[in-house]
Amino acid sequence: MIDIKKLNVKEKIELFKKLGKEIASKGIKGDTELAHINPFEKELLIKHGGSGTINLETGLPQYFGGGGGGSQPSTTTQYIREAPGIEERKLGLMDTAAQLAQTPINIPTIQTQGLGALEQQGITQSGITGVGANTVNQGISQIQQSAAPVGASQINQYLNPYQSYVTNEIGRQGQMMQNKLAGNAVSSGAFGGGREGVQQAELQGRTLSAMGQANAQGFTTALGAAQNQQRVGMQGGQLLGMLGNQQQNMAQSDINQLMAAGGLQRQLGQQALDAQRQTELQRAYEPYQRMEFVKNMYAAGPTSQSAITQTTTPGGGGNPYAQAAGAGLGAYATYSMLNKPANATAAQYTK
Repeated sequence: MIDIKKLNVKEKIELFKKLGKEIASKGIKGDTELAHINPFEKELLIKHGGSGTINLETGLPQYFGGGGGGSQPSTTTQYIREAPGIEERKLGLMDTAAQLAQTPINIPTIQTQGLGALEQQGITQSGITGVGANTVNQGISQIQQSAAPVGASQINQYLNPYQSYVTNEIGRQGQMMQNKLAGNAVSSGAFGGGREGVQQAELQGRTLSAMGQANAQGFTTALGAAQNQQRVGMQGGQLLGMLGNQQQNMAQSDINQLMAAGGLQRQLGQQALDAQRQTELQRAYEPYQRMEFVKNMYAAGPTSQSAITQTTTPGGGGNPYAQAAGAGLGAYATYSMLNKPANATAAQYTK
């Protein structure tokens, strides 16, 4: 009988190689490998479907069924997460955004600028109708009066008030001449004769003619003056009509200027109200803009993700996962045995 305690590590390895194949062939349900494993690796095999029972023939633990030899379907689970520091920052940003979204935003009321003082004045003046109507009516009345035929009353207004003096003087001069003719007739002894009568009649005719011409000249002058006044009245009436129309236009121009200046004031006031509302809106949404800025920084910055993949694959002739783990663990155990001192903890033999 071989005393194992007296064997060195190399001799034990050689013995293991010879006995390993024979012991491995005693495995059941696809177990064909022997390996050194630690408690963590043992739990890992059981967690992934290994039986963890004892082989009845070898007395060694066996872990068949871990992803092989059964009829379970193949499943693959993959977990992808950000690096811890980045993930915490992004989750904090999401919490802050959710809290901010629950806070109502005070939307400022839309305001409109009312009519200014100038526009009110313009509207008040526009309600005053008939501007210049009195002047136009005066012009119409004057034209109507001037268009009436010139009568004695109009002519008498322009007769020379001294016309009677002229007529009286002509009559006095005629009387003096008649007295002179009578005196001459007395002196010549022909007073009351036919010759004297002819002379007296002729003198009287000339006197009356002179008085008639003087009166006719005064009438003609008065008529011309009345007619001229009639023309002046017509022109004055037309001018009053034009002035009335000009008054209306001036009033309308004043209203237009008041409305234009008032409209400009109202426009400037509306711009001030709009600017104030826009400022309040920007202040209300400023936290969201900062949140968007931070989100864009996270999106544009470097990312560090870790992935964990777990796969369970059914097999007809063995457990690939257990085989891979067994091969890796066996190699690791062999390396450890070659580099550990002789009094190291004994390795655990498994299937």
